[in-house]
Amino acid sequence: MSNQLKNEKSPYLKQHENNPVNWMPWNKNTLNKAKNEKKPIFLSVGYASCHWCHVMAHESFESEETAKIMNSNFINIKVDREERPDLDSIFQKSLGVLTGVQGGWPLSMFLDENAVPFTGGTYFPPKEMQGRPSFTKVLENVSKVYSENREKIIAQVSQMKEVFKEFNRKDSVLKRDLEPFAEKIIQYLDEKNGGFKGAPKFPQFYVFETLHYFYMKKNNQKFLKPVENLLKNISSRGIYDHLEGGIARYTVDEKWIIPHFEKMLYDNISYVNLLNQFLQNNNSQYLKNKLIQTINFINSEFLTDNKLLGSAYDADSEGIEGKYYVWKFDELKKILKDKFDIFKEKYLITKEGNFEGSNILVENNKELSEKEINISKEAEKILLNERNKRVKPFFDDKVQTDLNCYWLYTNLYSSLLLNDKNLYSKTINSINILNEKLKNNIFHCYNKNKEEIDVFLEDYVYYSLLLISLYEINNDKSSLDKCSKFMKETWDLFFNKESNLLQKNILNNNDLFVNPIDFGDNNIPNGNSIYLFICNKLNNITNDNYWKEKIDILSKSFNSYIGYNFSQMFSYLKILDICEENITITLYGKIEEIIEFKNEIIKKFMGSVSIIYKENNDKFYAILCKNQTCSDKLRNLDQINKYIENK
Repeated sequence: MSNQLKNEKSPYLKQHENNPVNWMPWNKNTLNKAKNEKKPIFLSVGYASCHWCHVMAHESFESEETAKIMNSNFINIKVDREERPDLDSIFQKSLGVLTGVQGGWPLSMFLDENAVPFTGGTYFPPKEMQGRPSFTKVLENVSKVYSENREKIIAQVSQMKEVFKEFNRKDSVLKRDLEPFAEKIIQYLDEKNGGFKGAPKFPQFYVFETLHYFYMKKNNQKFLKPVENLLKNISSRGIYDHLEGGIARYTVDEKWIIPHFEKMLYDNISYVNLLNQFLQNNNSQYLKNKLIQTINFINSEFLTDNKLLGSAYDADSEGIEGKYYVWKFDELKKILKDKFDIFKEKYLITKEGNFEGSNILVENNKELSEKEINISKEAEKILLNERNKRVKPFFDDKVQTDLNCYWLYTNLYSSLLLNDKNLYSKTINSINILNEKLKNNIFHCYNKNKEEIDVFLEDYVYYSLLLISLYEINNDKSSLDKCSKFMKETWDLFFNKESNLLQKNILNNNDLFVNPIDFGDNNIPNGNSIYLFICNKLNNITNDNYWKEKIDILSKSFNSYIGYNFSQMFSYLKILDICEENITITLYGKIEEIIEFKNEIIKKFMGSVSIIYKENNDKFYAILCKNQTCSDKLRNLDQINKYIENK
């Protein structure tokens, strides 16, 4: 027996194709079915590497008894949140509005027949547990309430729409000092362990990117310390995979020791990106090694058959969370033999362990001799070979355009930072593969028919970011032209005049009860802030007034939202300040003669300035401008640095 998910491409949805629940995908046909049958909708949103999604699936969605209740009383819809980030965003907010409960996954929402939410939750157990009602009881109660109050529930739509307007609160301030907002966040940071205080602990790298930007701007150590603290703690604790590289999504404790073991592409992009920026001006071989190891891991283990990157690795293997990653004390002793004692010097290994009787590898921070370091490296190789014999966690091979673009963008900068020509060459090759994939149209995961929603703001914007970077790094004029074309398309497709923001899905192809206006940074910086960032570059490079107009509209709009929402808008603080500072470096002469110099400039500024090429037969020089005030001819990096310091 199978349901309608058998026709879907998402690995997460296909995991549920043989459930006894009559699952349907979110599309017009399913939504019309709910209307025609006047039935409420049960909406379940999750993703392939979500531990509690699997738990609820095994307990409830594989149960014939539970499925019978669901199929009799509801239209049941399953959604992969990575396939429909716009939908997930709206219904996560709806849960908070309706119940006061913080969202998460699995998201379990009940919608009226018009797909407007009226109640919901996250994980529901099969039997009442710790104050949570059983899922079957919830189903029966919701069905009863809906049948007895159908018209009242349907009439609530106007209230819900009004609440969503309130989410987008703004004031009348159109320009403001941004650095104080960055200072304000420091009080919430954990000085000992790095990151934010408390647990569970998520890295939230975009916050620390902005802190690092303000450090670079004024050399203020109070902004650098939290960045260094976060990177060193994350890179040495259990959230980091010391055998292979890469980080887990978050930890359940405040010391970064016990991870929720799933590995997401987006977290690792942000980790690499922050390492890139930190290593611009801070020479740490330790962090450089973590950067190299993580890049190698992602480029190898996340690679799919079509040579682009998939989305995530599950937390579970063989049905047990973390089984792939943890080690018993006696097991380590037996495998490592004479290397065990040295390995125990590098890592905190105990008989009791730090996770359910097993050991998650956490560095000891002891000074080791060169000989001990080499022995510990040999031990790590032995353990990795041993681990590779285990059953691997499930890999979600869904290719997301925005994340692949962002990863390739970070790899371009990593290759220059590390002087790694091989990485650079591989990155360019992957970009060519991506260009070929998107040559007819941009799409998010799967190139669906035009009636289905399959592209979002971030897909357009992060592809444009990659293209503008190819121009700045390579003087690639065709990429500049493509960037300009796609950025204009983005405005036409996504700009919402009512909110003066770019919305998450295409304006004329929205199948949600409200327009998904989302200005908050999430797993990666919001598409709105990145759009402004690229506009500023295009304005500087092309002198086209079109971009100046967009900068004016968006800068004023973003400033008006920041007052009430600054903690959700940290990437905007950085990008609005970049637009305000507006530094350009124009390179004159024969570009092929100054490749090394050009690369040093790019490494130093990592995208925070606009690079412009003016090729001619003159002897090379650079002109640096900041807010329409320009330097004399500058012939080396020292002169550029001095000019910036004096401004």
